[in-house]
Amino acid sequence: MTAIGLLHPGEMGAALGARLRERGHDVLWASDGRSAATRDRAAAAGLRDAGSVTAVAAESDVVLSVCPPHAALDVARAVAGFRGVFVDANAIAPGTVETVRAVVEEGGGRFVDGGIVGPPPEREGTTRLYLSGAGAAGVADAFAGTPIEAPVLGSEPGAASALKMVYAAWTKGTAAMLLAIRATAEANGVEDALIAEWSRSQPDVPGRLAAAADSAARKGWRWVAEMEEIAATFAAAGRPDGFHRAAAEVFRSQ
Repeated sequence: MTAIGLLHPGEMGAALGARLRERGHDVLWASDGRSAATRDRAAAAGLRDAGSVTAVAAESDVVLSVCPPHAALDVARAVAGFRGVFVDANAIAPGTVETVRAVVEEGGGRFVDGGIVGPPPEREGTTRLYLSGAGAAGVADAFAGTPIEAPVLGSEPGAASALKMVYAAWTKGTAAMLLAIRATAEANGVEDALIAEWSRSQPDVPGRLAAAADSAARKGWRWVAEMEEIAATFAAAGRPDGFHRAAAEVFRSQ
């Protein structure tokens, strides 16, 4: 059994925690300052409340950070001085990974980079937690026997987050494009005609548009920073970053 601190159990984090608990791990979280909704998710997942972030760090072998990307650095700073394995599983650019890594390693911890692809895991075959870094194989072992696949992409942090960035560049980036196209069609009085034409010549697009609108209404606020992280990833690779900076604006307006 491994003691795993989970910061902080949103929809994805709570599901990961539940699957780890089912495997027999002791999964902790910190209720201080968290909302009633977060408390309810943690209770439903069977997580053990350690009270404070400080207590979680003191009792854990591994700390798993699963939070909106804009909060990733603050979460790492909150446990600075933790000497176990810190796994950043957030949607952040490789450049941001290096900033988080510095905070962790300067405090004496060991850093593992993570990137989640797929929905909150309820069954096998849906969700991957890609890992990279010197301690990635040990973290992958903690997920053995759970529905979550944990492929290791190498010994250097950054690869897992890079994969997450380019994957989401397509899935969420094209969702933003569809929303912007619909809004432009509406402004020109041709939305109904566009949907009708899509139904005839691109029959998968109306369904994708409906799914994009639903997801953006529920989670678009957290995708703003994710699009900005993707843009930074593109810029660092010498590629145009305007696509995803525009996508951030689309999600900001939802």
